Amino acid sequence: MKKDLHPIYHKDATFVCACGNKMKIGSIKKEIKVEICSNCHPFYTGSQQLIDTAGRVERFKTRQLKVKPKTEKKTRAKKAVKK
Repeated sequence: MKKDLHPIYHKDATFVCACGNKMKIGSIKKEIKVEICSNCHPFYTGSQQLIDTAGRVERFKTRQLKVKPKTEKKTRAKKAVKK
């Protein structure tokens, strides 16, 4: 590696979350501050809220029943081409 070209890599950098969780990681910054981490993220903690979409599905199905079914178009027979 060339001197004075690459940033300094800190093997003991500190990762600090807004929830108070601290970890040691490797980074080019000595300290990294974040708002959310795996310790407090709803996906990892299991406290995520599920959106009820059953109402939307039922409305879609009722709308589809109201629509008239399309009739099939009659296709014309292709004329024989003489060679």
